[in-house]
Amino acid sequence: MKKRSEAAIETTWKLEDILEDDQAWEALYGETKKELERYQEFKGHLGESADQLYQCLKFDDESSQKMERLYVYARMRSDQDTRDQKYQEMFGRAQSLSYSAAELSSFLIPELMEIPSERLDAFLASDNGIAHFRRAIDQVLAKKPHTLSGPMEELLAQSYEATQGASQIFTMFNNADVQFPSIADADGDTVTITHGNYIALMESSDRRVRENAFRGLYSVYRQFQNTIAATYSAHVKQAVYYARVKHYPSSRAHSLADNEVPETVYDNLIAAVRKNLPLLHRYVNIRKKALKLPEIHMYDLYVPMVEGVKQTYSFEQAKQMVREGLAPLGEEYLSILQEGFDNRWIDVYENEGKRSGAYSWGVYGTHPYVLLNYNGTLDHVFTLAHEMGHSIHTYYSDQNQPYTYAGYKIFVAEVASTCNEALLIRHLMEQTKDPREKKYLINHFLESFRGTLFRQTMFAEFEMMAHRKAEAGEPLTANELCRIYRQLNEDYFGPEMVVDDEIGYEWERIPHFYTPFYVYQYATGFSAAVAISSRILKGEPGALEGYRKFLSSGCLMPPIDLLKLAGVDMSSAKPVEDALAVFAQLLDEFEQTEEERID
Repeated sequence: MKKRSEAAIETTWKLEDILEDDQAWEALYGETKKELERYQEFKGHLGESADQLYQCLKFDDESSQKMERLYVYARMRSDQDTRDQKYQEMFGRAQSLSYSAAELSSFLIPELMEIPSERLDAFLASDNGIAHFRRAIDQVLAKKPHTLSGPMEELLAQSYEATQGASQIFTMFNNADVQFPSIADADGDTVTITHGNYIALMESSDRRVRENAFRGLYSVYRQFQNTIAATYSAHVKQAVYYARVKHYPSSRAHSLADNEVPETVYDNLIAAVRKNLPLLHRYVNIRKKALKLPEIHMYDLYVPMVEGVKQTYSFEQAKQMVREGLAPLGEEYLSILQEGFDNRWIDVYENEGKRSGAYSWGVYGTHPYVLLNYNGTLDHVFTLAHEMGHSIHTYYSDQNQPYTYAGYKIFVAEVASTCNEALLIRHLMEQTKDPREKKYLINHFLESFRGTLFRQTMFAEFEMMAHRKAEAGEPLTANELCRIYRQLNEDYFGPEMVVDDEIGYEWERIPHFYTPFYVYQYATGFSAAVAISSRILKGEPGALEGYRKFLSSGCLMPPIDLLKLAGVDMSSAKPVEDALAVFAQLLDEFEQTEEERID
């Protein structure tokens, strides 16, 4: 694996577009730290006049933008090589500054809520620009039952920095410190297991490689099960504590309220998927038969069910495939995509110490960025489409909304990314003339359903059960967490699957569990994306225009209402059920293709 210094510059992201260099970061840090003192000028005076309130809200936005720039630049520099102490230190300082800002501004919401409604209405009717903040103020007022007194909010804000340790410990362990064993690959060469190559090893047609990679990876997590359990338990307790302090009935209610999502959406998702688990059990049987296995294990889930199809693509090929697959979104969308390809929005390849996985991120006023660990598999082609979906969603929102409303809620964050994947797979399936390749692509689409709709819902169940146990005062020991996770795998994959002991440790390596109640949104987003992509491909009147409006609207309205702009109603279980019906159709098509091949 290459060192960061050995990476070709054209394959790296251009973070200079955020800040010119580290010296510019230091200058902005000093400026921002000094400016935060201005919060004291507003404290105790918000209810005095419309102008005083407007100036405070405006300053709050401006300082937030500066801190976002500091935070994102330092974190992304650190993600390039998580072992670099310099950027770890800079990121730590950025975090501390954000906590200081939260503490200094903690008076804002309580004071805003203390303004009599008649006076606040009069303020909002003035022409000094404060009307811009009407929706933001309405969102704040909706949380009035969960807002504490000014001194209590200040005290709570002071605690944030001290309670972030669990997430930080996990990040350092999982990205910088953990080391996995080496195994022999299919050619007999020695290869060290990494986060970046693990899935590629699990896709190997050599079952020995898959099993050794699986057992090798989880042998390490088994060694650290008690440490990670303690880390995750601390994180869950943190979430439970803040929910209780804020007078929410549960940590889930607290997390979903921040996104303006009813808890029924979470429950509808789990209920719909649970009801359709026989489809996943059928999938397991099909996979077992296709791979001609006497018994199917957890390490047999990633290898393609179709042999003899090209499975690796250069990054240039990947970009071309994505361009062609997203053509139904129109020339404007494609031009933004090309701008990202041409202007170093993307950090492409894995290097020593680089953060695992993939993401899209950035700051308002600068184009978005994408982190990849590209390895040439079809999955990683789809990862490129996925992350560019995030980035172009951000681009549209930033171009069409002011900073206050540009940041879309997490609930809709996975829709654009997954819509790109759905469009790409449909394109590839239609283009191929080779029955074997078509079957390979059906296999990939099936895997998208398994990995996103089913797997993320299973994650959501695990997270919900863990938090409920903590809320009931039950300890989250390694044994208990492993037991819960193993049982869920048994339920989801059904009687034909041999649920290996190692899978019980899988929860230890899921970073999204350190963002409470995030993962369910992959499943709901996937369901919405399947619906939106189907509307676009069918050429339904207004489908593309409605989708662009959705992409451009940031957080101007609650996320459920935003999706209605694109023709999808996530307040019901229908989009999830419709997506599962597509999964059933794909199973039929896969089996039909198999019968035709045999005939």
